[in-house]
Amino acid sequence: KNQNGLLEDTSQPGPLTHSGVFNGKKPSFTCFFFMIVLILYVLIVGCNVLLIVVICVNRTLHEPMYMFLCSLFVNELYGSAGLFPSLLIQTLSDLHTISAPLCLLQVFIVHSYGAVEFLSLAVMSYDRYLAICHPLQYKTIMSPRRIVFLIAVIWFPPFLAVGGTTFLTFSLQLCGEIIDKIACFNHSIIKLACYDPRLNNIYELVMSFLTVCAALSVILYTYMRILKVCFSGSKQTRQKAVSTCTPHLASLLNFSFGVSFEILQSRFNLSNGPSMLQKVLPLYYLTCQPLFNPVMYGLNMSKVLTAVSVLQGSCGYNVAHQPSHVNVFVDVCLVNCFGV
Repeated sequence: KNQNGLLEDTSQPGPLTHSGVFNGKKPSFTCFFFMIVLILYVLIVGCNVLLIVVICVNRTLHEPMYMFLCSLFVNELYGSAGLFPSLLIQTLSDLHTISAPLCLLQVFIVHSYGAVEFLSLAVMSYDRYLAICHPLQYKTIMSPRRIVFLIAVIWFPPFLAVGGTTFLTFSLQLCGEIIDKIACFNHSIIKLACYDPRLNNIYELVMSFLTVCAALSVILYTYMRILKVCFSGSKQTRQKAVSTCTPHLASLLNFSFGVSFEILQSRFNLSNGPSMLQKVLPLYYLTCQPLFNPVMYGLNMSKVLTAVSVLQGSCGYNVAHQPSHVNVFVDVCLVNCFGV
């Protein structure tokens, strides 16, 4: 009831408040954090856009693996766009509030980003399995129609599943307004419900289980077959497998670590440890993965590095005296991000 004794309409939730890490912090700390987040976001956008452009304009990279990589880089831009602008605003704001619709939009982007990432890694492992274990039939199996179908599988099921999650959360009546994270996650919102959100919890757990299990089943099966071929194949086959699978495995492990920490931290009461780390570490997979992937693939795939070098040369930058591929990729990223 309100002050006049009348029942208030609680069907439409009001603004939500983040219990962020900036309350009571010195302005110097806030400015430092803002600059770190801003530089990280600029690097993420610059590196991912660079590799998307390189893959699109270079015809030698119009192959299935690079099409899936391009989809992966688009997802990195999509996920980071759902977090970083809001995080930058929250850093400089004194109130740390966000409207319910914007919070639900962030929930949709963050959760669909994670699902798309897992399915992208699963499809890429399937692509590597075909390239290594069935090289003669690879081009026949990976037809343009099959590539379009697999990219659709990567994007549409997560959007439908997370759309259902977001709708169920939107239909909840909330009796609280303080979110215990510096970003909007679904579980943080449904904990504010006036009643037991059992349906929401069951639906979210089932969808998460199906997404993760489907992706991990494909990844485990394909890598078991790849290892079998490597042990029984030639040295050239093993070298090809290592060169193409290393960045994929590194990306998978990095992302799995971040997601596992977020699930454990949100579902279980992990109250030990500094409060700041408890709020920042759940954002690991949303902040590090979008930069980790373009750097990892940009530095470990020779065709991508060659294309980046050609792009650097065509833009008027001298590549003859670059001492390493690392410098080539880093220099072009800096030019693309900051114009220096």
